[in-house]
Amino acid sequence: MSDMESEKLLILFEELADKMDINIVHGKGDFLGGMCSVNEEVYIVLNKIKPINQRLSVLGEEFGKLDLSNVFLPPVLRAYIEDIQENIFQS
Repeated sequence: MSDMESEKLLILFEELADKMDINIVHGKGDFLGGMCSVNEEVYIVLNKIKPINQRLSVLGEEFGKLDLSNVFLPPVLRAYIEDIQENIFQS
């Protein structure tokens, strides 16, 4: 995947997060990232020092855990999330 495609996917994930009232937090440290909730607010924490493809994988995994059946997703984003989920189940 090219850098431009990766950046576009990241923007699409950020727009999806906004629609679903999920906060994406970019931090740095010794962690992979993931979803958590604090005071009834949902967060996905991404490690900004990790490569973009790894950050996208975290987003794909976490959004794949949610019910997205009633949420419009651009086809490229839905396909990416489904691919990530398939890879998780094959591992």
